[in-house]
Amino acid sequence: MKAFFKELSIRTRNKLEVVNITHYVEDAVRESGIRDGICLVHAPHATAAIVANEYESGLVEDILTKIREEYPEDGRWKHNLIDYNAAAHLASAFIGASRIFPVRNGSLVRGTWQHILLIELDGPRTRRVVIEVLGE
Repeated sequence: MKAFFKELSIRTRNKLEVVNITHYVEDAVRESGIRDGICLVHAPHATAAIVANEYESGLVEDILTKIREEYPEDGRWKHNLIDYNAAAHLASAFIGASRIFPVRNGSLVRGTWQHILLIELDGPRTRRVVIEVLGE
């Protein structure tokens, strides 16, 4: 089995933001030379998340609205007593910091409208995204 590792540096501009990173991940899969296997996409942060969904402006706004509704910054979160970003930690914990995608014939297996999105929950920041491709 072969392994390929790549790390991205993504600069976000807003407190909450959705960044389409699909092309970076597809480039990494091609660069890996792996034809069949899996691709892990991971944000090694406690206040960021990775999702697979459509990247359409209305849906992006809906995603951000839902995050604000479910995890309000001014919620009565205990973590806010020491560091006022509990909402970002909670959203990341429930959304998830990683996604795994199949790789078949040298390409990511994803739906037509399914993009790989980094969700910034406590920006603006520079975020690392780790991509690891495993297979043959």
